[in-house]
Amino acid sequence: MRVRFHLPDFAGRFRFNLVFAEMLKRCPQYFRDGVEIASVYGCFPPSLWNGGRMQGGYCDKEFIRTVISTFNDRGIPLRFTFTNPMIEKKHLYDVFCNMVMEMADNGLNEAIVFSPLLEDYIRQKYPNYKLTSSTCKRITDPEAMYSEVEKDYHIVVLDYDLNNKFDILEKIPDKEKCEILVNACCEPGCKRRSEHYRLIGLHQIEYAEYIRKHPNSDYTDDDFMKKHPEMKQFAKCPSVGRTVFDIQQLSTHISPDDIWNKYVPMGFSQFKIEGRTYETLNLLEHYMYYMIKPEFKDIARFTFLRQLRANGVLKFGE
Repeated sequence: MRVRFHLPDFAGRFRFNLVFAEMLKRCPQYFRDGVEIASVYGCFPPSLWNGGRMQGGYCDKEFIRTVISTFNDRGIPLRFTFTNPMIEKKHLYDVFCNMVMEMADNGLNEAIVFSPLLEDYIRQKYPNYKLTSSTCKRITDPEAMYSEVEKDYHIVVLDYDLNNKFDILEKIPDKEKCEILVNACCEPGCKRRSEHYRLIGLHQIEYAEYIRKHPNSDYTDDDFMKKHPEMKQFAKCPSVGRTVFDIQQLSTHISPDDIWNKYVPMGFSQFKIEGRTYETLNLLEHYMYYMIKPEFKDIARFTFLRQLRANGVLKFGE
């Protein structure tokens, strides 16, 4: 049995995920049967191609090289979230994104795609990368989803509005190729989700272009908010700030018991945990909830927290 988890944020959560990978290696008895780290996904800011979640900051070449080698040496792929839906032809030649692709072009790493324009560019220029079809496409029609699975993708991340619709899931032609987002925090059936992705994409482009032109100054999003006042409504979205306990009340929620007792027996083996913008303790609890055996949660949490502190990820008063 292989239960493969895709974990969030190889850059901002570099040490967090590294400590967790080491705990899986050193303390396998804590983990549910078959747990593997299939990839760690995210981007190196300021990646203009990034989508799904706004990612600020700046990563230099030395840090990028360190992250790539650290995870790849453990056999863990990086999977780039290049899902910005607002990509134009001029953006394909972004120097930073192409530099990252060249540095990680070793046959192990992967990319998640949304824009057909960017997908075609990556296929032609970087054919060593395995491509994943993004959940950001919002493919909720069953026939369209079945067709997507049959296309030339390594993995297709299903829209999480389909999570518990077993009559639809049963008919998927290649379940091994599908990835299920188990802890979606977004409101089920949200009508504004695609618009939110569009605004995030525009915001990411503005941020990346500003950093390129003004590398030594701080970025503020005031101008973007003035140009796109509708962005403010998303700050009030009830999905923002949902915890591991809150998401369990949503109809799209998939529990650990569901994974092992329903989805794995059906033939699914790829599962995504979202959390690129979660605060640290919330993300930690998601890892405990999904990947640790219930009887080992306390000692696993203690071990993880102690190692996070030792690595400077968390600080506690004496």
